[in-house]
Amino acid sequence: MKAICVTESRNLELRDIPSPSAPPSGYINVRIAAASINHGDKTFLKRPPSALAALASGARLSDVWGASASGTVEELGPDIPSNYLGRKVAIYRGLKPNDAVLGLWCETVQMPYQTCLLLPDNVDAKDYSGSLVNVVTAYAFIEQVVAEGHRGIIVTAGSSATGRALAVLARGRGIPFLAIVRSEEAKEALKREVEVEHVFNSSHPDFMRDLEQKAQELGTTAVFDGVGGTLIGRILGALPPRSSIFFYGFLSGQEKVEFQSAVFMMKDITMKRFSNFNTVTVQEKLGEMLKDLESCIEDFVFKTSIGKAFEPEDIQAAMEYNGGSKKAMIVFSR
Repeated sequence: MKAICVTESRNLELRDIPSPSAPPSGYINVRIAAASINHGDKTFLKRPPSALAALASGARLSDVWGASASGTVEELGPDIPSNYLGRKVAIYRGLKPNDAVLGLWCETVQMPYQTCLLLPDNVDAKDYSGSLVNVVTAYAFIEQVVAEGHRGIIVTAGSSATGRALAVLARGRGIPFLAIVRSEEAKEALKREVEVEHVFNSSHPDFMRDLEQKAQELGTTAVFDGVGGTLIGRILGALPPRSSIFFYGFLSGQEKVEFQSAVFMMKDITMKRFSNFNTVTVQEKLGEMLKDLESCIEDFVFKTSIGKAFEPEDIQAAMEYNGGSKKAMIVFSR
């Protein structure tokens, strides 16, 4: 079967590798319809964890790249519920990491069934080829901050797929939500398309005043940060006391986070990394979360925003594609 694999030099190439055998206990075989390229697929390709640094050449399932995909379940392991057979699924391999399968960018993948979210029969699986990671991250974040006692959320990358997913899930639970974007156009789009009530344009002259007023009023003490850089230093003074900033992304690139230590100390601010892999939700309540998401996954906000479709042979062009908030999609089956 066709598979997009990572080489020893940390590049990608199309290979022909053996198809998976019959799935063992806890696993299913999924015929992949499409896989969308997320930011992490590019970032971690060039920053290999030590466990992946010694990948040998050759055609192995463990060389296949890609964290997200969608498709149809073709074969079940001996103990898998029968209702999975023939169902469309969205897949995020990070839900159940395993050494045997590194990634999903191939024609048929064998994965633990709990890496898959069952999709409604009436949807096109390709529409969910890269968004489960965003929905899972949003869901796990909300579960964590509520458990920690936070009453409201600020998201610094309000227009991102994860930011939009957070907006929908927070609204469903009645949690106050503030979104930060970088332009008036993005602000109006978020208000119109996702119906977010409180959106703040970081380039507006009154940005800090308006953000502080609403953050204090609603008690939004949990900050989900996908930007980093100078924006964090700017908003620190606007946050309510005992706020926590959770670092998840770095859209600002190499830009430094700088702030006055006095503000940090007087407001009792906490800063920490957020990883959905390490949350109680993913580690201990995975089945519960997937069941909850089944009931709302049809919301259009949870669909993958596709910019352009590519054949597997065109993987280099797909990796170089820059569609802004829209993703490149690799199509494996029509």
